[in-house]
Amino acid sequence: MTVTSMDEVLEDLAPEGTLRAAINFGNPVLAQPDPATGEPRGVTAELARELASRLSVPLRLVTFDAAGKVFEALKSGAWDIAFLAIDPLRAEEIAFTAPYVIIEGSYMVRVDSPLRTIADVDRPGVRISVSKGSAYDLHLSRSIEHAEIVRAATGNDAIERFLRDKLDVAAGVKGPLLRFADQHPELRVMDGRFMVIEQAMGTPRGREAGLHYLRRFLEEMKASGVIADGLRRSGQHDALVAPAAPVA
Repeated sequence: MTVTSMDEVLEDLAPEGTLRAAINFGNPVLAQPDPATGEPRGVTAELARELASRLSVPLRLVTFDAAGKVFEALKSGAWDIAFLAIDPLRAEEIAFTAPYVIIEGSYMVRVDSPLRTIADVDRPGVRISVSKGSAYDLHLSRSIEHAEIVRAATGNDAIERFLRDKLDVAAGVKGPLLRFADQHPELRVMDGRFMVIEQAMGTPRGREAGLHYLRRFLEEMKASGVIADGLRRSGQHDALVAPAAPVA
């Protein structure tokens, strides 16, 4: 689609006159609360602020503690743009850009766990703790055949449940899992990954002018180094900027 005017873009991305951006604190690679103020910081907050500046509209950052809650909030029209991993189930209601960041999903287990490789996990009797509605929950729900998936409200809750209930595996974003295991020598993160998580910007389906603008905006942010700088400033050295993608 060819965008004919900024009026169309603004009608899609800021229909109430304010850009409402969903920020997911549940993925610390992408967003973190400022320790002093609680205000969102990290690459997604920086992208939202830059987008609002370019649109010349006020910005409202709508924060959540889990990706599943971001998706659920779509039903009430709580946000205009969101930063979520691309997933077929979500794509039924959200139109996504190409990815801007690529991260890995992996497993954390106890040091003495008999589970040594990613392939070992999908066995009868194995219980995997996940954040409900997360990208890795959606992926594992389609791919796991034998193990049991145990869901918690947030990523932190999933780790707490893994520890408290002596579950076999905690699934999550690899970087934060590695940092957690570094502080807990009784735990280890498996080598490898069970999925590649492609993080993208999204807007409710039907907002074609806004989607086209977001796609061009994000490719510029990738090419200019804004995304790489945002990841570096927030200490997220395990995440990779996604390759350039064509814009139709």
